[in-house]
Amino acid sequence: MRSVRQCSRTACPHAAVATLTYVYADSTAVLGPLAQLAEPHSYDLCVEHAERLTAPRGWEVVRLLPDLEAAAPSHDDLLALADAVREAGRRRAPEPAQPLAPVPPPAAPAPDGRRRGHLRVVPGDTP
Repeated sequence: MRSVRQCSRTACPHAAVATLTYVYADSTAVLGPLAQLAEPHSYDLCVEHAERLTAPRGWEVVRLLPDLEAAAPSHDDLLALADAVREAGRRRAPEPAQPLAPVPPPAAPAPDGRRRGHLRVVPGDTP
């Protein structure tokens, strides 16, 4: 199943259509077709950000894309969306509730009439 990658620009919700890579040795930024896999040192850009791309002074931008067009949803995208909706619509059976441990009765007041503190030892199984 092919997933749609988003633009790498912060807060941009659009789908990526191009990949930007840098050749530091040649001071060149290369904007080409969307790479098959996301790489850690490349940036996926949407149509708007790819068209507005500028490089630092002294750098050259090489554009390997004649026309940038937003990708239309593919058949795989529609199937993936349908599967996600179907999965979200399935009711999951609730997990059986675990029985609660019985709560011991409150401690009786001390023989001298003083109130005991809020901490007490509860008898239980010892290892």
